[in-house]
Amino acid sequence: MNSFLRDRYWHLLCHASELPQPGDFLKLRWLDQDVVVASDQGNLVVFDNLCPHRGAKFFNTEYGNGPITCRYHGWTHHGGELHIPCRHKFQDAELAGLSLSTLKIDWCGDFLFASPQPAHSLDEQLGDLFNPLAAISMEIQGRHAWNAYTYQCDWKLAIENALDSLHTPFVHKDSLNRLRLSDPVNSYSGANSVARFQICDEAVLKRLKSTARLFAGTERFEGYMSMYLFPFTMLTSTFGYSYSLQHFFPSDQPQRTHFYSRLLRGSLRAGLPANALDHFFDSSAEINKTVFEEDNAICREMEFSRYSIHDVARLSTDEEKIVHFRKTLQAVQARAAQSA
Repeated sequence: MNSFLRDRYWHLLCHASELPQPGDFLKLRWLDQDVVVASDQGNLVVFDNLCPHRGAKFFNTEYGNGPITCRYHGWTHHGGELHIPCRHKFQDAELAGLSLSTLKIDWCGDFLFASPQPAHSLDEQLGDLFNPLAAISMEIQGRHAWNAYTYQCDWKLAIENALDSLHTPFVHKDSLNRLRLSDPVNSYSGANSVARFQICDEAVLKRLKSTARLFAGTERFEGYMSMYLFPFTMLTSTFGYSYSLQHFFPSDQPQRTHFYSRLLRGSLRAGLPANALDHFFDSSAEINKTVFEEDNAICREMEFSRYSIHDVARLSTDEEKIVHFRKTLQAVQARAAQSA
């Protein structure tokens, strides 16, 4: 089912502002294959990380700036074309049709989605979330922080933990729980879900409201928002000042999840220097990192042998998004079996 989810669904890979310069790239890993987003003369292209010549990798680092060039034999993708050194030494028939192994791409505002073979349009997959997500994308001005490590659990446990607000006072006592979040107000759009929380700590709420004058955004929810984009992605924010884009990509290895998070900066008020709120974003990034490490630690302790997507018992009203997730996976599992 994991490969079906990867291949047949759209995945939010990045925000356009993360790759502002020609040659910028970022690399993610799912099912132990690399997928790269790179700026080819300003046009974003998404492809697997293997040269079509002999299968060497184009990129070894997670992000940076550099040409799409294979270090083994110098094959290069540039200007939408594959350039091959010493081309005269190859038979024309051997090179016919060779190119990057690209994925299909589509946009929701400035958010880039990609998929190997999507079963539906991006509009259909996002449903009612398309326009709100596009509006959010227009109020982001770049990436501030990047985290990547391996969760020691199956990806489904990691997603369900991200969907679960009931654990916050216990696992995140001195981090996320400082907001004193209310019970969530949940909404659903197809396989996707959104949870919105009020911030009940009056002192924290007052400080956050006073910070609004420094930001240009108008799509701000004055609380904590957690948006789940089925199957592998979360987008969370406090007051819309920054957004944490999180991926929980399956691994081919048991009890492993390729986890990525990037803190995306909200747009500042006109006239403020670009680095005016670096300390604010640094603090947000540190809190997020602590929360993710706490989540990884608790997920590592869970016994996956007892897990079943068909088990929807013993779940509270605060865990209704997990019920929705499991029932969605049940339907996907049936479709995957029919297509096998």
